[in-house]
Amino acid sequence: PPEHRMLELSLSWLGLGPVAASPWLLLLLVRASWLLARVLTWTYTSYNNSRCLRCFPQPPICNWFFGHLAPPSMEQGLSKVTQLVTNYPHGYLMCMGPIIPQVIFCHPDLIRIIASASAAIAPKDMVFYGFLKPWLGDGLLLSAGDKWSRHRRMLTPAFHFNILKPYMKIFTKSSDIMHAKWQRLIKEGHTHLDLFEHISLMTLDSLQKCIFSYDSNYILNCCIFMLSSCRKPSDYITQIFLHMDFLYYLTPDGWCFHRVCCLVHYFTDAIIQERRCTLPKEDTDDFLKEKEKTNTLDFIDVLLLTKDEDGKGLSEKDIRAEADTFMFEGHDNTASGLSWVLYNLAKHPEYQERCRQEVQELLKDRESKQIEWDDLAQLPFLTMFIKESLQLHPSVTVISRCCTQDIMLPDGRVSPKGVICLISIFGTHHNPSVWPDPEVMPPPLYDPLHFEPANIKGRSPMAFIPFSVGPRNCIRQTFAMSEMKVVLALTLLRFRVLPDEEEPRRKPVLILRTEGGLWLRMELLSTEQQ
Repeated sequence: PPEHRMLELSLSWLGLGPVAASPWLLLLLVRASWLLARVLTWTYTSYNNSRCLRCFPQPPICNWFFGHLAPPSMEQGLSKVTQLVTNYPHGYLMCMGPIIPQVIFCHPDLIRIIASASAAIAPKDMVFYGFLKPWLGDGLLLSAGDKWSRHRRMLTPAFHFNILKPYMKIFTKSSDIMHAKWQRLIKEGHTHLDLFEHISLMTLDSLQKCIFSYDSNYILNCCIFMLSSCRKPSDYITQIFLHMDFLYYLTPDGWCFHRVCCLVHYFTDAIIQERRCTLPKEDTDDFLKEKEKTNTLDFIDVLLLTKDEDGKGLSEKDIRAEADTFMFEGHDNTASGLSWVLYNLAKHPEYQERCRQEVQELLKDRESKQIEWDDLAQLPFLTMFIKESLQLHPSVTVISRCCTQDIMLPDGRVSPKGVICLISIFGTHHNPSVWPDPEVMPPPLYDPLHFEPANIKGRSPMAFIPFSVGPRNCIRQTFAMSEMKVVLALTLLRFRVLPDEEEPRRKPVLILRTEGGLWLRMELLSTEQQ
């Protein structure tokens, strides 16, 4: 046909001949051209970024192929971070593999710029957090832009003081269950306990009650434990080829991760559907007031009833994502924080005794040894010690962002668009240019704690960021601090915590864990001591 003849002639200048008229070869040519354009664009962007990033100091590369992703063991890796922030107190450049740069910020002056950027400008980086997407979906942790802003506005009322107050009884009940188990184990002669395991189960129990008004489910607990310990979000961060999902899901861990995700989603969906059937079609205000009156309003109720400015609610998928995100962040992070506080109390018996006396003084005239909402403000020293522990051992060691535009820093340097920006919480908390003696807790007989009122004056609010900072700070930090205070107060009232013979070796994955558990010795206090 004439059309084919014209096509052959038009391609003759390329030297492809009549055979080029084949549609498959044309498709291949277009695809190859597109791929070449992408490669050239990426090469130009990488070259331009490398020029901009020359102003950031860079430690020696461990390996030409892996870049800086060849650290020694986890404990030595954190020691290396401490050394790096001493040498480069305002931040430094590292490479993930041969070609992926990361700018690490570990000083308040620079963190302020990244942290104050909006969710649209500084979204979470999917290299670090994309592994969680199949489980957590587009919840507050992983969403970006307008969706994140809308969800943040809609979820803020769920963490109002009036909603949190009834949770105090749940925290107390979950602590009582854990303590009863400890008492039984101690009487049987098992005084060495892995606190991380016990406290993780306790925080899971309390969260299921706060989110779903649901007693602990053994199968669900096992699933969440398996998801939290799956290797993909942690160990595989340095295994570049397993960043490709189809390769990861061929591994035993990948197969397990996928199956357990489906099971957790099944549980969450079933509870959401069941609860939706009990909601009134109208008069939701009266329903909410009645729930608040009877202290039975939970997180799922708020998610099902909340509306945006246009009167639209959250979809079933969004509700599941937010519930799963709260479950993930709420149990693992809080368990890590509580475990490290108890470890530091064991290492500093003088501080432990002072915290215990504060709790005993608060509850001395009460028959019921329960911590009420108004009591939390009456525990100033315990609160200071929690913050001291979070400075030494932050639950989350790093936050990753990938900015959608160039970021101008106060000193004139530029972090280019598309480059991964890491806010090193651990590095900032251990930066000697920010904190005096950041590696140790001040001795009780000589120096006041870092969080004594006299020491707080003049300190940047960006120097202490265990719950992140800026617009994307942790929405549930009041919930987490309240739970930590209740659990610690009741634990100190009933037990003495003693250090184990062997020092724990820190293991920073998504949160700060330890290799082989965090083991401490527990001693039951007598009735008179309590």
